[in-house]
Order: sequence, then structure tokens, then C-alpha cells
Amino acid sequence: MRPDHEREYKRWKKQADLDLDDAEYSALGKRYHLACFLSQQAAEKAVKAWLYLQGHPFVWGHSVAELMDDSSESDEAFSTLKEKGAFLDRFYIPTRYPNGLPGGIPSESFSKRDADEALKTAREIIDFVSLKASKKSTDS
Repeated sequence: MRPDHEREYKRWKKQADLDLDDAEYSALGKRYHLACFLSQQAAEKAVKAWLYLQGHPFVWGHSVAELMDDSSESDEAFSTLKEKGAFLDRFYIPTRYPNGLPGGIPSESFSKRDADEALKTAREIIDFVSLKASKKSTDS
């Protein structure tokens, strides 16, 4: 594993962890729309961290499901989480923009149950990335 790949992994993974922490904090404050969005962001950044660790020089896109597809090229196990990524992708736009919803505003449209499920899913993806990265570093 090249040091620059590991450095970029660590940067993105650290921000993923902090985003998840912010999502948990938002949920405690009943800002469920923000908790859902930040959960999506945390998972996105964790998967991007994995791709940087694999040596990808540029990682583009915001869809966790599509990033899972990209990640499965280096480790097929990532394909098992594509559906969970797609679940989180539903929170990318409508949690932030009133015109992403048929009516109302994001802060009135997402529930504690939504936030709890988003947090659980993001945590699962982040833990999976951490496990894969730690295995990779011990294999190197």
C-alpha cells in the first residue's frame, strides 16, 4: 500500500467518522433531516476512502450505491452493500431542498425512525470499510 493512498484514505475516513458523529448529534436534537443527510454523507465518504486506498487518483460521484459498484471491482464483497447504499442515496436531495419534496420542507418531512435507520445503515457501511481497510493493511 502506497503512503499517499493510505494518507488519502485516512483523511476521507476521518471525515466520514466525524460526519456520522454529527448525524448522531443532529438526531439527538431532533434534526432528523440533517441526521439522514449526514448519514448519507458519512457512508459516501467512507466508500470514497476505500477507493482512494485502492489507488484511484480521482473519485467522483455522490451515489453510495454507484460507489459500491466501483468498490466491488477491487473487492466483490462491496456489492453486498449496494442496496444499503441505495437506501442512503434517497436522503441526498430531499433532506436539503424543499423542491426535492412534493410538499412541505425537509425539516418537517423526516422522522426519528428515518434517522435511526439511516444512522444504522451508515454505521454498517463505515464499519465494513474499516474492516476491509484493516485487513488490507495486515495483508500488505
